[in-house]
Amino acid sequence: MLALDQLLDHIKLWSTEFLIVIIKVLVVFVVGLVGTMLMVWFERKVISYMQNRIGPDKAGPKGLLQTLADGIKLFFKEDLIPDRSDRFVFILAPYLAFVPAFLVWSVIPLGGDFSNGKDGTVMILGHATKLQLADPPIGVLLLLALSSIAIYGIMLAGWSSGSKYPLLGSVRASAQMVSYEAALGLALATVILVAGTLSTNGIVVAQSSLSRWHVVATGVVPFVIFLIAATAELNRPPFDLVEAEQELVGGFNTEYSSIRFALFYLAEFMNTITMSGVIVTLFFGGPQPIRFSGVNITLGFLGPFAGTVLFLLKVLVFLYMYVWFRATLPRLRYDQLMNLGWKLMIPLALGWFMLLAAFRVGQDNNWNRALVGVICLVVLGAAAWLLSYATKVSARNRDREGAMF
Repeated sequence: MLALDQLLDHIKLWSTEFLIVIIKVLVVFVVGLVGTMLMVWFERKVISYMQNRIGPDKAGPKGLLQTLADGIKLFFKEDLIPDRSDRFVFILAPYLAFVPAFLVWSVIPLGGDFSNGKDGTVMILGHATKLQLADPPIGVLLLLALSSIAIYGIMLAGWSSGSKYPLLGSVRASAQMVSYEAALGLALATVILVAGTLSTNGIVVAQSSLSRWHVVATGVVPFVIFLIAATAELNRPPFDLVEAEQELVGGFNTEYSSIRFALFYLAEFMNTITMSGVIVTLFFGGPQPIRFSGVNITLGFLGPFAGTVLFLLKVLVFLYMYVWFRATLPRLRYDQLMNLGWKLMIPLALGWFMLLAAFRVGQDNNWNRALVGVICLVVLGAAAWLLSYATKVSARNRDREGAMF
């Protein structure tokens, strides 16, 4: 990642530029770990309040150190490796689930000066830099690649355990994540289409006002699709079928103990924070000030860190939303999960992307916007009817022929 930082064109070892990069790496790593610990505490406390309970309150003030105590306990527990497991893959799998969540933060803008059309550049130790570890021109593709790598951690954990219950959990994981990865990618494609760049910093710069936030500019639908698909990718309720306790004992991580189990546990919460940061970056302006009707909410008294505070406040909203989902929504059946992904979200995401692409082509060629919209709606309506008809015919034939097994 060091080679991707713009400061490193003429870097010298132990120079000021090198020190800035080291500070960025430490900030991302420390904030990630501390944020994960606080997220576990936050979820337990919020759900306890929703359920009229107290929650953790013994370790530290308001139970703030409970997660740290649990981590210390897990670290000193006996580490078991099943006799019939693939030892190397069994040990590697937790890291494949945990490490990508950290790497995603390297391309997310954590702050910066975006006032008056600026690109987020700030001065630190006398050098112009951005408050993100790296800004590669293909940052969005890197996000997709890292989210895909995390799938292998769960798949390999179940496969390498040498037990049928973890294997069932990993099979479910592969089907679920592949299904929703397609919808997530199509929703992300609409953001790229509107922003015109693959750079995460460029995507934030493009959202210079409330009306230009991509949640508005893309028509809300891609955001809703992205949120649902991201929830399924994270294995968060109501999509936590990968480790459905009533059916799979404990899911893909049944055979894990000690610190390896803790890595899977932390990966779930770390990925929740990471995905919330990605959603804020892609759809809600990231560290951009909130501008509407001539009013700017900039928190200018915080100087170069005003954007960071705004970013964290936006992320906190989505973290609360994920906790709310967990405390409120019942788990879906597996057939409902697949039907939602393949029969609704993927066709809707593809159709909406084609609609926005048609409007963009019409704008470039000075076509009548209303006429383009009417034609697109007719085409999409016909496609939706054909898909619904095909689904009904398939279901009717399946009922007539009976179950194959």
